[in-house]
Amino acid sequence: MCVYMGEGGTRKDRRVNKMGRVSRIGSYAIASSMRDHHQQPCITCTTFNILAPIYKRINLEDPSCRESDYRAYWLSRNHRILDLLLYERSSIICLQEFWIGNEELVNLYEKRLGDAGYVQFKLGRTNNRGDGLLTAVRKDYFKVLNYRELLFNDCGDRVAQLLHVELAAPFSQFRNNDIRQEILIVNTHLLFPHDSTLCLVRLHQVYKILQLVESYQKEKELRPMPIVLCGDWNGSKSGHVYKFLRSQGFMSSYDTAHQYTDADAHKWVSHRNHRGNICGVDFIWLLNPNRYRRLLKASWSEAVFGMFKYLLRRASLTENDAFAFLKADNHGDYITFSGFCEALRQLNLTGHCNGLSVEETKELWVQADIDGNGVVDYTEFQQQRIWNPAGSDHRDESSKEVRDGDTKVIQEQTIGFSIKNAVLFPPEVEKGRWPEDYSLSDHARLTVVFSPIRMPCF
Repeated sequence: MCVYMGEGGTRKDRRVNKMGRVSRIGSYAIASSMRDHHQQPCITCTTFNILAPIYKRINLEDPSCRESDYRAYWLSRNHRILDLLLYERSSIICLQEFWIGNEELVNLYEKRLGDAGYVQFKLGRTNNRGDGLLTAVRKDYFKVLNYRELLFNDCGDRVAQLLHVELAAPFSQFRNNDIRQEILIVNTHLLFPHDSTLCLVRLHQVYKILQLVESYQKEKELRPMPIVLCGDWNGSKSGHVYKFLRSQGFMSSYDTAHQYTDADAHKWVSHRNHRGNICGVDFIWLLNPNRYRRLLKASWSEAVFGMFKYLLRRASLTENDAFAFLKADNHGDYITFSGFCEALRQLNLTGHCNGLSVEETKELWVQADIDGNGVVDYTEFQQQRIWNPAGSDHRDESSKEVRDGDTKVIQEQTIGFSIKNAVLFPPEVEKGRWPEDYSLSDHARLTVVFSPIRMPCF
């Protein structure tokens, strides 16, 4: 028998307490979203994994006991979630683990968000997994120009949404100028890395998202515009996905708002997973149109080589040991393609359905073999792609270098965003702690306030 193990205190008391705490946080976000110091309207964006009832465990002694079996509980919790979302009234709302398989819950969100003036887009995970994504934008802020869906069709049955929106009421400072006021918005929920092989799957998922964005921009012949990526990325700041996105010029909005560096990996958390670990995995990424973007394929190769090096170092291999490992049985002082492929197989990066494809392996080899002579010598190994792949640590400086040093690449003026503020709720997570009395979800809610600025684009 599945028995609900409730928390202490009455549900009414807990709700009042939570509402009070959220109101103080929400009040600032709402006030900030109205006007900036130049009296210009701002845009707010919220991402929130709302924990689908089919996954919410309500009895620690019985893992099979889920909230979905108790209508009163999941209905009450989702009403509370909607109360808070509608109190804050963000311009953009991106939800993950939306219980798309339950008609009553879907209708609840459609009704309440629709009555509040939101246009909504829902997308379920493949293979009828039961949950999915919901993206909602305020009609008084945006006109939706297009909507695309991305099905990864991988082992995680994950998906992503792409919205192309235009500001419904252009910012007054740009109204008399021929400046495009459009934004690309992505909502996604990446695979949880249950084992090391799935880290590569998550990199693939991000690569596919960026490919979708890039191909859509080319298809529609779009000029550069802000790109906002929202969601549960199931990876921390120390992970490969984070480094991959940074290498493409994206900024973590929360870290930027709080002036945290890439090395500040434990300043905040946003999730307590099913293993009881706390970590920061929920991000709102911003790429402004004035940012220099490296070629996507180059960043992808760099990310895979970064994973390659991480696995070698995790095996306690020094630089010399790693080179010898890659040489395999070759007696020459160089690495052959067959030795490279064997190393990838031994590191579990190939040879299974979630591994690198033959084409991807060949492309990596082309990147590693700098001089194209068919082998990788020690100098190429040491100084180029494999052991010392270019990092994202200086990406800000290099993009600034391009902006300041080569004005010829500036084509036009466009709208961009400065990150005015970012708030996580509950507030304890901003200090790296997870409150035991928080039961709204196993994720924190992240809201970012963007202020419009005029900038050149490339």
